[in-house]
Amino acid sequence: MSAKELIVKFGDGLKVDVEYKGFVVKTDQPAREGGGGTTPSPFDYFLVSLAACAGFYALAFCRERKISVEGLAVTMTTERGEVSKMIDKVTIAVDLPSHFPEKYRVALVKAIDHCTVKAHILRPPQFEIVTRS
Repeated sequence: MSAKELIVKFGDGLKVDVEYKGFVVKTDQPAREGGGGTTPSPFDYFLVSLAACAGFYALAFCRERKISVEGLAVTMTTERGEVSKMIDKVTIAVDLPSHFPEKYRVALVKAIDHCTVKAHILRPPQFEIVTRS
């Protein structure tokens, strides 16, 4: 098993940056939660990664079949439980343009269903938190 290292750096207030693969992902908490609201929160990135993954699979499906993505749209909505406040339902809606071939509708849904972010939610990793000196 190979380990991928993500390095966390602390900024002003509640800002937390993560260095990974040569990129720096900046986060902040919303102002209502004591942050500056200057960037998306870590949870926002979690949701964005799920939507972007679905979009990537839709794009790749169309590109492989030389189907124009003009007019293709992917929208993700979430519903939270009233008691748990956790997300209970994620809906990914795909708006197809009129030129989209009927024969590929079901296959497109199946392709999007292979999103690797979704797969990791359905089969979550084990978590271990350790301290080091």
